[in-house]
Amino acid sequence: MGSSLLTNSSAMTALQTLRNVSSQLATTQNRISTGQRVSTASDNAAYWSIATSMRSDNAALSAVSDSLGLSAATVDTEYTALTSVIGDKDSGLTKLQALLVEAKTAGIDRTKIQADITQIQQDMKLKASSATFNGINWLSTTAATPTTFNLVSSYSRVGGTPTIGSITVTTANYSLYTATQTGILDTAGSTAPSINTMTISALTDSAADQTLLDGYISQVTAGINSVASAAANLGAVKNRLATNTEFVKTLMDSVDRGIGQLVDADMNAESTRLQALQTQQQLGVQALSIANQNSQSILSLFR
Repeated sequence: MGSSLLTNSSAMTALQTLRNVSSQLATTQNRISTGQRVSTASDNAAYWSIATSMRSDNAALSAVSDSLGLSAATVDTEYTALTSVIGDKDSGLTKLQALLVEAKTAGIDRTKIQADITQIQQDMKLKASSATFNGINWLSTTAATPTTFNLVSSYSRVGGTPTIGSITVTTANYSLYTATQTGILDTAGSTAPSINTMTISALTDSAADQTLLDGYISQVTAGINSVASAAANLGAVKNRLATNTEFVKTLMDSVDRGIGQLVDADMNAESTRLQALQTQQQLGVQALSIANQNSQSILSLFR
């Protein structure tokens, strides 16, 4: 084939090859700089779309994790107060029960015992009112306190439909004191005042007063059982929140791994490809230079 001044086929071929190598080199350099083989929709529309949705899901799961932490702190505050109200031999309902049993002793000074009872009553009410976290208190409620609380516990998405799971807490199950005096400790018994207001300073050794004391003791025992049941219920909620928190964190890690498998670049392969393309680019430049020099040789024919 003859040489032409207007069409340099060798140079055109070399230029096309160099352009192709430069394009691949730019793609490889972008993957190395971003760490992703799919960083924009133009790289792979399907994978980019899936990864974007999964990242959105992970953001929602992160919010669920934060909500679980807040819920766990709230439940822990109420649980701590409930167990403190139950008390032990030196405090709470347990001590109150012991004092009432002691008050049945003939000839004992019940006025002095009542002084201890009054302090326990005030202490339990203080603990209940102090069991507040982020403005929420389930133990000492007012008329404005919601009857139920939904603690966000999970998030899932099937297709385009998101589902948010929650743990429902019924306030009445844990209320020790209420605005209407219907709580565990401020509800009056059938034959006795509430645990919060009972007093024994005026009682004597008479059979009627001894019977009344028996009723007080039974009422406090029932109160201990009710508070213990509420604490056990909250303990179960605590365990469920802890389990869900761990699951959400594990799920977030799994989603991250899934996204990585879709869009992350193999840095070992990309570094090897970069070196190969850089070599090809250098050779392409040399090939183009040689092809362009062929045109210069034509000038020698006219000398």
